[in-house]
Amino acid sequence: MAKYGEGDKRWIVEERPDGANVHNWHWAETDCLEWSRNLFSKHLSNLTILDGEGNLYIKTKKVEKVEGEAYVNVRKGKIIPGYEISLTLSWEGEAKDSEGTSLLKAEGLVEIPYISDENAGEDPEFKVSVKDEGPIGKTLKDAVFAKGKRLILDKVRVFEETMAKGGPAKDELEVKKVAPKAQSGSNSNSNSAAAASGKAAAAVANSAAKPKEEVKKKKKEGFKTITMTEKFSCRAKDLYEILMDENRWKGFTQSNARISKEVGGEFSIFDGSVTGVNVELQEAKLIVQKWRFGSWPDGIQSTVRLTLEEPEPGVTIVKLTHIDVPDEDRYGNSTVVENTERGWRDLIFHKIRAVFGFGI
Repeated sequence: MAKYGEGDKRWIVEERPDGANVHNWHWAETDCLEWSRNLFSKHLSNLTILDGEGNLYIKTKKVEKVEGEAYVNVRKGKIIPGYEISLTLSWEGEAKDSEGTSLLKAEGLVEIPYISDENAGEDPEFKVSVKDEGPIGKTLKDAVFAKGKRLILDKVRVFEETMAKGGPAKDELEVKKVAPKAQSGSNSNSNSAAAASGKAAAAVANSAAKPKEEVKKKKKEGFKTITMTEKFSCRAKDLYEILMDENRWKGFTQSNARISKEVGGEFSIFDGSVTGVNVELQEAKLIVQKWRFGSWPDGIQSTVRLTLEEPEPGVTIVKLTHIDVPDEDRYGNSTVVENTERGWRDLIFHKIRAVFGFGI
């Protein structure tokens, strides 16, 4: 027991004399902004977009700006990347006639205003501008968008995947194993061996004694359930219509949507970032759907259950249960559950209140 005013040494984390962060127990943060600039410059400078197709010759010049923040946090060996950056890239192009005579040389910019770990795996906004806005300049600009967008965004995807693996901190993630102290004497060795075999036997016995229910639960490790309850100032049938109508979805999310109103029908929302199938529908009462985000690992689907209750006319209670949400996306980002919960709250429920006046 520690004396009054003193800490108990058993609970005090002290700096090691060798400075080692054993097993990365402490937070270790690496600033990745300059590394990000170098990576984008490496992959996006002097990149050929068109080399004579349609008598157009277009290539990128260099990365003009990478602004914002980018970092990697590591704790206990777990990688937690974070970034919110904007990218500006210059390009140059030339249009020629059928005889090879130059018609116009033009320059412009490609801007990607928001690259974020929250949206990893999704296509960010992509803007192209040209200094010469004449007909030929516009042709070159349109060609950069049509032919260069996928090429450039594929390089952005390389950045996202590299950050998910640790970015510049990757080489530091090799955990240094502390060698156990050698024990002297044959008795110590025999005791250790006996203890080890005893532990092994106990482990086998425990695993054999585990009921089937526990084995089933283990298969669902790595998934979470989101539950929320929200109140709206409207009739239940009106809210049901909004949730099942693609035109209203487009209105309050400002994104493309396709929604079938039939059981077994498919839907696609948020510009295709979320897709799924209707499992059960009861008008003004219940919506059950299979949901899948494009950034999730292949083969993973979650289940969304929305129950609508109207305790009094003009007041609707929505209860959300979203099960089997994975802890990590395909890139290793561990913010999936947090982002999904925030999406339901901020991008769906709060937007419906604001746009349709259903706030309470």
